[in-house]
Amino acid sequence: MKRVLSPSTFAMLAGALSITALMTLSATEAAAASRHVVRPDAAGGTTASNMRGMRGPDGGYAARAGTTSVNPDGSASHRSGFAASGARGNVESSGSATRDASGNVTQGRSTTATSAATGNSVQSSTSYSSGTGLTHSATCYSAAGAVIPCR
Repeated sequence: MKRVLSPSTFAMLAGALSITALMTLSATEAAAASRHVVRPDAAGGTTASNMRGMRGPDGGYAARAGTTSVNPDGSASHRSGFAASGARGNVESSGSATRDASGNVTQGRSTTATSAATGNSVQSSTSYSSGTGLTHSATCYSAAGAVIPCR
């Protein structure tokens, strides 16, 4: 099964950057945009957000957005995602990580890449918890959606 960038990650990417402006460029233009914002909050924490996007002269694009929050008690959270597309195919990824005030960490990331040449794709998922360790899985699909061996 092919996975599409989640609505929340896409909204984060599209809302953070003026991707629409980048996409309206002609095929011979290239452009890039970025933004970085750091905001302290009333409780003594800080949130940093960054967004970047670019469009190449041949129609390829890449965009990334991320947000990290650190709280006075030492807890923290991070969310990020990226998407890129070009002549060789496309890739989309989103993930998050948290650290509680005691230092316990959990992390997860999902990535899907699709070949433009074959239509085959791979979906991978990685997670980590300081209590249980690391897990990773990957499944490959043919252009028709059938599971195939990953190589």
